[in-house]
Amino acid sequence: MTRVTHANRRTVLTGLAGAALSASVLNAFTVAPAYAADLYASNTDLYIKLAGKEGTDFTRRYKRHELFDNSSDQRGPVNRTTIMALHGGGIEGGTSELCLAIAGYHPATLAVSPAGGPVHDYWMFEGVRRSGNSDLHVTSTNNDDRAALSMAAGSLNVLSLHGCTAAQAGVPHDQPEAVVVGGLHTDFRTYLREEFQAAGFQTIDGSTVPALAGEDPNNICNKTLLGMGAQLEMTTELRQSMFDPGYFSQLERPTHTNGRFDAFVGAARKAIARLEAGTDQVVL
Repeated sequence: MTRVTHANRRTVLTGLAGAALSASVLNAFTVAPAYAADLYASNTDLYIKLAGKEGTDFTRRYKRHELFDNSSDQRGPVNRTTIMALHGGGIEGGTSELCLAIAGYHPATLAVSPAGGPVHDYWMFEGVRRSGNSDLHVTSTNNDDRAALSMAAGSLNVLSLHGCTAAQAGVPHDQPEAVVVGGLHTDFRTYLREEFQAAGFQTIDGSTVPALAGEDPNNICNKTLLGMGAQLEMTTELRQSMFDPGYFSQLERPTHTNGRFDAFVGAARKAIARLEAGTDQVVL
């Protein structure tokens, strides 16, 4: 989840104070953030301080698809979209599995799914501790992992997946399953909102939730070739609903996805396909 700083929370509250909003909405914005403060200033800081802990405390997984052009008269393909889960594994549960599936891979077997693709590049940072994984959270604007940055910088688009609480998303207590769609790429955001709504998911425009908007140019989702991307903040209840009841642990999730998971993944992939068909996706 992107960090809710003291400054931007104060800005949100100031705007709300002058608006005729219900007490329940106001409470949704004043709730404390899920992560009060990062323990690590950046990914590099984490890697240095947790040297020797990769594989026991955290893991990094990514896939770059080979691109090859040795033709004198035809232009080879370029990478258009990279899917990212900056806080996967036990940090923001479900985001790793969604990252793999939206990229076109089965979260348990890594087989291409659906068969025949298309597939997209992906990058994930995952907490794999038995407990205390939230301590491994590094906010999006401070992600300086060199592989992640290079993948974003070499892509036209990034879709970054995050987890949040229902209160942070500003949704009613009796309707906690929601996705907040943010990022600087307005067309991508529109396609995502439309596809999620068509699939039956409660969808929130990130511009109405400033703390989750993902509009900071330093957010890695916006560090693309186009200087803009998209971000999804999914409530805990929404993420839990995508897996069989009682199977939300790190070990169980990859093999216990359900129909809601498939619907969400399908909607995201439809939005990506619409985006990649656009005129701004042409590389001359």
